[in-house]
Parts: sequence; structure tokens; C-alpha cells
Amino acid sequence: MADILFYHLTESTLEEALPGLLERSVERRWRAVVQTGTEERRDALDQHLWTFRDDSFLAHATDREAHPAEQTILLTTGEGNPNAAQIRFLVDGAVPPELSGYERAVFLFDGHDAAQLEGARTHWKTMKEAGHAVTYWQQTPDRRWERKA
Repeated sequence: MADILFYHLTESTLEEALPGLLERSVERRWRAVVQTGTEERRDALDQHLWTFRDDSFLAHATDREAHPAEQTILLTTGEGNPNAAQIRFLVDGAVPPELSGYERAVFLFDGHDAAQLEGARTHWKTMKEAGHAVTYWQQTPDRRWERKA
């Protein structure tokens, strides 16, 4: 079973939080797949990861490009795992595929969006009932993550 983490964004946007989480995944030598709810969001994140900091970027590709199996970070709207990722990020209400083949899955959801909050509650219940180890993290006012459950 996969470790499932729910990250409740209250102080940061997805664009502010995701790059750091991806950097930590790459430092662990994990491949990552980021599943978005829409093609528009995938494309916006694609652009953002190249420019999120003046002194750095995250090398990645989208599922529209050739050779997805060679990518350390892959952005997708689909449920597949073409780059054999160990960690899957689910953002903007993306519907999760079967997650038991991953070491970790991370649901990132906007605490100011009622639909995302409700979706996270539903996924929490489903993941817990499926037997996954589930934890809930919320941002503190200084944008650090604090485990709440």
C-alpha cells in the first residue's frame, strides 16, 4: 500500500508549493508524475516549472511530448504512469488512478476552494478504506507544513 499525504494549502498557491515538493522528490531520486484536472492547468504548470525561480528550474515534460518514459517529472491529465514514477501528485481535483503501485501519493488542495475541500474529504475516506497509510498536513501561517492527522 502507498503512503497517501493530503496537503491542505491555506497560505500558498499550488504554484508556490509544488516546485519545492517536486525538488524534494527528485533529491530522493524518485520519479514523479503530476496529474492535473485539466489540460489548461497542466500547460500552465508546464510553463511555471521552467520559470518559478530566477536561479533555477525543474526539468520536466508533459504527456504530449515524445519519450515520457525518460522523464524524471511528467505532467499529465491521464491516469497512467508512463515514466514509472514512485510518487504521484494529484492537483486541482484530478481523479486518482489505482495508487497501490506508488510509494507515495500526494493530494494538494486549495483550502479556499469548497469543491477541492469536499473532493479531498471524499478521497481521504476512500484511501483510508482501501487500507493506505493516510496523513493530513496543513500549512501554518509561516507556510510550513504541520501534521494534523
